Amino acid sequence: MAAVVPAVGKQTATIIFLHGLGDSGHGWADILKRYKPRYAKLICPHASRRPVTINGGSSMPAWWDIRSLDKLDGNEDEEGIKRSVTEVEAIIQKEVSNGIPANRIVLGGFSQGAATALYTGLTSKFKLAGIVALSGYLPIQNTINWESANQVPVLQCHGKDDGVVKFSVGQLAQSVLTSKLQNYTFNAYEHLEHTSCDEEHEDVKDFFVKCLPELN
Repeated sequence: MAAVVPAVGKQTATIIFLHGLGDSGHGWADILKRYKPRYAKLICPHASRRPVTINGGSSMPAWWDIRSLDKLDGNEDEEGIKRSVTEVEAIIQKEVSNGIPANRIVLGGFSQGAATALYTGLTSKFKLAGIVALSGYLPIQNTINWESANQVPVLQCHGKDDGVVKFSVGQLAQSVLTSKLQNYTFNAYEHLEHTSCDEEHEDVKDFFVKCLPELN
Protein backbone atom coordinates (compact mmCIF):
# COMPACT_ATOMS: atom_id res chain seq x y z
CA MET A 1 0.00 0.00 0.00
CA ALA A 2 1.07 3.56 -0.62
CA ALA A 3 -0.09 7.16 -0.56
CA VAL A 4 -0.19 8.28 -4.19
CA VAL A 5 -0.42 11.77 -5.69
CA PRO A 6 -1.09 11.53 -9.43
CA ALA A 7 0.53 13.72 -12.06
CA VAL A 8 -1.36 16.72 -13.34
CA GLY A 9 -1.98 15.96 -16.98
CA LYS A 10 0.23 13.43 -18.75
CA GLN A 11 2.65 11.60 -16.44
CA THR A 12 6.22 11.59 -17.72
CA ALA A 13 8.09 10.96 -14.44
CA THR A 14 7.72 9.29 -11.05
CA ILE A 15 9.01 10.13 -7.58
CA ILE A 16 9.11 7.34 -4.99
CA PHE A 17 9.71 8.54 -1.43
CA LEU A 18 10.19 6.32 1.64
CA HIS A 19 9.14 7.46 5.12
CA GLY A 20 11.09 7.10 8.34
CA LEU A 21 10.81 4.60 11.19
CA GLY A 22 7.34 4.34 12.73
CA ASP A 23 5.75 6.62 10.16
CA SER A 24 3.62 6.16 7.06
CA GLY A 25 3.71 7.57 3.56
CA HIS A 26 0.83 9.97 4.15
CA GLY A 27 2.81 12.78 5.78
CA TRP A 28 5.46 12.93 3.06
CA ALA A 29 2.80 12.73 0.36
CA ASP A 30 1.19 15.84 1.87
CA ILE A 31 4.53 17.69 1.96
CA LEU A 32 5.99 16.68 -1.37
CA LYS A 33 2.83 17.19 -3.41
CA ARG A 34 3.61 20.91 -3.12
CA TYR A 35 7.14 20.50 -4.44
CA LYS A 36 6.97 17.80 -7.10
CA PRO A 37 6.81 18.69 -10.81
CA ARG A 38 3.19 18.66 -12.01
CA TYR A 39 4.00 15.97 -14.60
CA ALA A 40 5.43 13.59 -11.95
CA LYS A 41 3.45 10.97 -10.07
CA LEU A 42 4.37 10.73 -6.36
CA ILE A 43 4.35 7.35 -4.62
CA CYS A 44 4.94 7.21 -0.84
CA PRO A 45 4.80 3.53 0.22
CA HIS A 46 3.94 2.35 3.73
CA ALA A 47 6.47 0.01 5.35
CA SER A 48 5.27 -3.21 6.95
CA ARG A 49 5.23 -3.53 10.75
CA ARG A 50 8.11 -5.44 12.31
CA PRO A 51 10.00 -5.58 15.64
CA VAL A 52 12.71 -2.92 15.94
CA THR A 53 15.64 -3.51 18.27
CA ILE A 54 16.43 0.12 19.11
CA ASN A 55 12.82 0.58 20.28
CA GLY A 56 12.94 -2.35 22.68
CA GLY A 57 11.69 -4.83 20.13
CA SER A 58 8.35 -3.07 19.72
CA SER A 59 6.59 -3.65 16.43
CA MET A 60 6.15 -0.63 14.15
CA PRO A 61 6.33 0.37 10.48
CA ALA A 62 9.95 -0.15 9.46
CA TRP A 63 11.83 -0.99 6.31
CA TRP A 64 14.13 -3.31 8.31
CA ASP A 65 15.37 -3.81 11.85
CA ILE A 66 17.61 -1.07 13.26
CA ARG A 67 20.03 -2.25 15.93
CA SER A 68 21.97 0.99 16.45
CA LEU A 69 22.01 4.54 15.13
CA ASP A 70 25.11 5.69 17.00
CA LYS A 71 27.60 3.70 14.99
CA LEU A 72 27.57 1.43 11.99
CA ASP A 73 29.82 -1.37 13.17
CA GLY A 74 28.75 -4.20 10.90
CA ASN A 75 25.90 -5.30 13.20
CA GLU A 76 23.28 -4.28 10.65
CA ASP A 77 20.22 -6.10 9.35
CA GLU A 78 21.72 -6.93 5.97
CA GLU A 79 19.03 -9.47 5.15
CA GLY A 80 16.25 -7.01 5.99
CA ILE A 81 17.88 -4.19 4.05
CA LYS A 82 18.24 -6.34 0.94
CA ARG A 83 14.65 -7.50 1.33
CA SER A 84 13.53 -3.87 1.36
CA VAL A 85 15.54 -3.29 -1.83
CA THR A 86 13.51 -6.03 -3.49
CA GLU A 87 10.28 -4.41 -2.31
CA VAL A 88 11.28 -0.98 -3.63
CA GLU A 89 12.48 -2.44 -6.92
CA ALA A 90 9.05 -4.01 -7.38
CA ILE A 91 7.53 -0.52 -7.20
CA ILE A 92 10.07 0.77 -9.70
CA GLN A 93 9.39 -2.18 -12.00
CA LYS A 94 5.66 -1.47 -11.95
CA GLU A 95 6.29 2.13 -13.05
CA VAL A 96 8.66 0.95 -15.80
CA SER A 97 6.05 -1.57 -16.97
CA ASN A 98 3.54 1.28 -17.11
CA GLY A 99 5.77 3.24 -19.49
CA ILE A 100 7.95 5.40 -17.22
CA PRO A 101 11.63 4.60 -17.91
CA ALA A 102 13.96 4.19 -14.95
CA ASN A 103 15.87 7.33 -15.94
CA ARG A 104 12.64 9.29 -15.31
CA ILE A 105 12.28 7.99 -11.75
CA VAL A 106 13.72 9.64 -8.61
CA LEU A 107 13.96 7.60 -5.41
CA GLY A 108 14.13 9.37 -2.07
CA GLY A 109 13.49 8.99 1.61
CA PHE A 110 13.74 10.39 5.13
CA SER A 111 15.81 8.83 7.95
CA GLN A 112 15.53 5.03 7.61
CA GLY A 113 13.77 5.65 4.31
CA ALA A 114 16.75 7.73 3.18
CA ALA A 115 19.13 4.90 4.08
CA THR A 116 16.94 2.47 2.13
CA ALA A 117 16.77 4.82 -0.86
CA LEU A 118 20.53 5.35 -0.91
CA TYR A 119 21.38 1.67 -0.79
CA THR A 120 18.69 0.72 -3.30
CA GLY A 121 19.56 3.45 -5.78
CA LEU A 122 23.28 2.73 -5.71
CA THR A 123 22.96 -1.05 -6.04
CA SER A 124 19.75 -1.46 -8.03
CA LYS A 125 19.47 -3.10 -11.45
CA PHE A 126 17.66 0.13 -12.43
CA LYS A 127 19.65 3.24 -13.40
CA LEU A 128 17.51 5.96 -11.84
CA ALA A 129 17.32 9.69 -12.51
CA GLY A 130 18.41 10.58 -8.99
CA ILE A 131 18.39 9.81 -5.26
CA VAL A 132 17.30 12.11 -2.40
CA ALA A 133 18.42 11.25 1.15
CA LEU A 134 17.10 13.43 4.00
CA SER A 135 18.46 12.96 7.54
CA GLY A 136 19.77 9.51 6.66
CA TYR A 137 22.92 7.47 6.25
CA LEU A 138 24.46 4.76 4.08
CA PRO A 139 23.88 1.26 5.48
CA ILE A 140 25.95 -1.91 4.91
CA GLN A 141 28.60 0.01 2.99
CA ASN A 142 30.90 -3.01 2.91
CA THR A 143 28.47 -4.86 0.61
CA ILE A 144 28.54 -2.21 -2.14
CA ASN A 145 30.67 -2.97 -5.18
CA TRP A 146 31.66 0.57 -6.04
CA GLU A 147 33.11 -0.42 -9.41
CA SER A 148 29.64 -1.44 -10.57
CA ALA A 149 27.60 0.95 -8.38
CA ASN A 150 25.18 3.18 -10.22
CA GLN A 151 26.59 6.62 -10.96
CA VAL A 152 23.39 8.52 -10.29
CA PRO A 153 22.93 12.11 -9.06
CA VAL A 154 22.54 12.14 -5.28
CA LEU A 155 21.28 14.93 -3.00
CA GLN A 156 21.95 14.29 0.69
CA CYS A 157 20.54 16.74 3.24
CA HIS A 158 21.03 16.76 7.02
CA GLY A 159 20.23 19.01 9.96
CA LYS A 160 23.20 19.97 12.11
CA ASP A 161 21.15 19.58 15.31
CA ASP A 162 19.76 16.14 14.47
CA GLY A 163 19.69 14.14 17.69
CA VAL A 164 18.32 10.92 16.21
CA VAL A 165 20.46 10.25 13.14
CA LYS A 166 23.32 12.42 14.30
CA PHE A 167 24.93 14.85 11.89
CA SER A 168 28.22 13.01 12.34
CA VAL A 169 26.57 9.81 11.04
CA GLY A 170 25.34 11.70 7.99
CA GLN A 171 28.87 13.00 7.50
CA LEU A 172 30.20 9.44 7.41
CA ALA A 173 28.01 8.84 4.36
CA GLN A 174 29.14 12.18 2.94
CA SER A 175 32.80 11.20 3.14
CA VAL A 176 32.18 7.94 1.29
CA LEU A 177 29.83 9.31 -1.35
CA THR A 178 32.03 12.32 -2.08
CA SER A 179 34.87 10.00 -2.99
CA LYS A 180 32.79 7.47 -4.93
CA LEU A 181 30.21 9.47 -6.89
CA GLN A 182 30.64 11.88 -9.78
CA ASN A 183 27.44 13.87 -9.14
CA TYR A 184 26.90 14.30 -5.41
CA THR A 185 25.64 17.21 -3.29
CA PHE A 186 25.56 17.51 0.50
CA ASN A 187 23.48 20.25 2.11
CA ALA A 188 23.64 20.99 5.84
CA TYR A 189 21.07 23.09 7.70
CA GLU A 190 21.76 25.12 10.82
CA HIS A 191 19.55 24.46 13.87
CA LEU A 192 17.57 21.73 12.07
CA GLU A 193 16.74 18.69 14.21
CA HIS A 194 15.44 15.30 13.00
CA THR A 195 12.82 16.81 10.75
CA SER A 196 12.63 18.86 7.56
CA CYS A 197 12.26 22.55 6.78
CA ASP A 198 11.15 24.88 3.98
CA GLU A 199 14.73 25.55 2.85
CA GLU A 200 15.36 21.84 2.51
CA HIS A 201 12.07 21.35 0.65
CA GLU A 202 13.07 24.02 -1.86
CA ASP A 203 16.42 22.30 -2.39
CA VAL A 204 14.60 19.03 -3.01
CA LYS A 205 12.23 20.75 -5.44
CA ASP A 206 15.18 22.10 -7.42
CA PHE A 207 16.73 18.63 -7.49
CA PHE A 208 13.50 17.11 -8.79
CA VAL A 209 13.37 19.61 -11.66
CA LYS A 210 17.05 19.12 -12.46
CA CYS A 211 16.79 15.31 -12.55
CA LEU A 212 13.33 15.22 -14.13
CA PRO A 213 13.16 18.10 -16.61
CA GLU A 214 9.89 18.67 -18.40
CA LEU A 215 9.67 16.87 -21.72
CA ASN A 216 8.64 18.79 -24.83
